[in-house]
Amino acid sequence: MSIVSKRKSVAQLEDETVAASVAEYLASISDPRKERTRLHSLKDILVLSLCAIICGADGFVAIEEFGILKESWLRTFLELPNGIPSHDTIGRVFAALNPNTLENAFRSWMFAVAELTKGEVVAIDGKTLRRSFRKAGSGVFVHMVSAWATKNRIVLGQMKSDEKSNEITAIPELLETLLIKGCIVTIDAIGCQTEIAEKIVEAGADYCLTVKENQRNLYDGLEQTFETGRTDPELQEEFSFAETASKGHGRTETRRCWTTNNLGALSQKAGDWKNLRSVGLLETERTMNGTMSRERRFIISSRKNLSAKKALEVVRAHWGIENELHWVLDVAFREDDCRVRAGNAAENFAVLRHAALNLLGRAPGKKVGIKTRRLKAGWDDNFLMQVLAAGVPD
Repeated sequence: MSIVSKRKSVAQLEDETVAASVAEYLASISDPRKERTRLHSLKDILVLSLCAIICGADGFVAIEEFGILKESWLRTFLELPNGIPSHDTIGRVFAALNPNTLENAFRSWMFAVAELTKGEVVAIDGKTLRRSFRKAGSGVFVHMVSAWATKNRIVLGQMKSDEKSNEITAIPELLETLLIKGCIVTIDAIGCQTEIAEKIVEAGADYCLTVKENQRNLYDGLEQTFETGRTDPELQEEFSFAETASKGHGRTETRRCWTTNNLGALSQKAGDWKNLRSVGLLETERTMNGTMSRERRFIISSRKNLSAKKALEVVRAHWGIENELHWVLDVAFREDDCRVRAGNAAENFAVLRHAALNLLGRAPGKKVGIKTRRLKAGWDDNFLMQVLAAGVPD
C-alpha cells in the first residue's frame, strides 16, 4: 500500500475533529459501572446513542440496530473495542447513570455553542413524559422542566420533577444552573413565586411572570390597579397600550395590553417581590367559527419601563416553548410514546433527546422540519456529521 493511500482525507480529519469535540463534553460524566464489567466505554455508548436518537431511534433496541448497521462509519471516530453494545447493556447504563452528571455536561455544551443575546426571552415550562410511569395505574410520571432560549431556539437545560405540582421546587434549582444574565425569563402562573423571582434577579436577569387567581391577593391588587388606572383621566398618561391582531386557520385573534410603572394598589406588597417595577394586563379575544371567547391575565416584571408593545412580544415569545419545543418533541420525536422508564433511563433519554433537537435545529442546509432532518441524518452520513458539527463551538 502506498504512503499516499494511507493518508486520511481532509474530510475524514474534520469528521474526527467534530466527533472529538462532541465526545469532549461527555468525557466528564462519571461511569456508574464497576470497572471490571466495562466492555464498552461510556463515551462510545453515549455518542452512539446520541447519533441514533438524531436519526430516529426511540429506544435501546433501535439504538443497537442503528449501531450494527452503521458500525463501519462509527468506527471512524469511536473505539468500539468489543463491537456494538447490546440493547440490554445500553439500557442498564441509562438506568444507572446519574442524571445530574449528564445534565451538567449537556448544559456546559449548550452554553459553549450558543451565545445568548441581551434581552433574549428564556421561557421555562414543564412537560410530562406520558409513558414514564414506574407502575401501571400509579399515575406517577417523570415531568421535565426545561429552559428554552426563544431566539437561539435551543434547550439550555432541564430539571426532573416527579409531578407537575413540583415545578415550584424544580424551577429554582434549574435557575441556579443557567447562565442567563441580561435575559428576560418568562414562566406561567405556576412559577409566580417570590423565591423564583428572587432567583431570576440574582442570576442577573429580568422576570416576566404570569399572575392568575392562584395568587389571590396579588391578583386582586392588579385588578384594582388597572380598573382604577384605565378609568381615571389623571392616571391614564402613566399607562402604555398596544394591540396586535392575527388571522389564520379560521381563527381571528386580537391581543391588547396595558402596562404601567405605577404599582397603585400593589405599592404595599411590592416589597415582597424582588425588584418589581412594572405590571401589565393582557386581554386576548378569539373568534372561531362565529364563536368569540375572551381571556384576561396579569403579568409582573422586574424590567424597568416595560412598554405594552414589549410585553406583548415577550408573552408571545414565551409560547415558543410550546410550539417549537414541546410540540416538536411530541410530533417529530414521538416523546409521549417512548417506553423508556427503568431507573434513571427516562430522564437521561430526555436529555439526549433535547441535545439531538438542538443539534438538528442548528445544522445547516435546506429549511425543512425536524422530522425530515432526522430521516435525512439516517440516510446521509455526511449530513449526520454536519448535525454533530453544529455542536462544535465557533
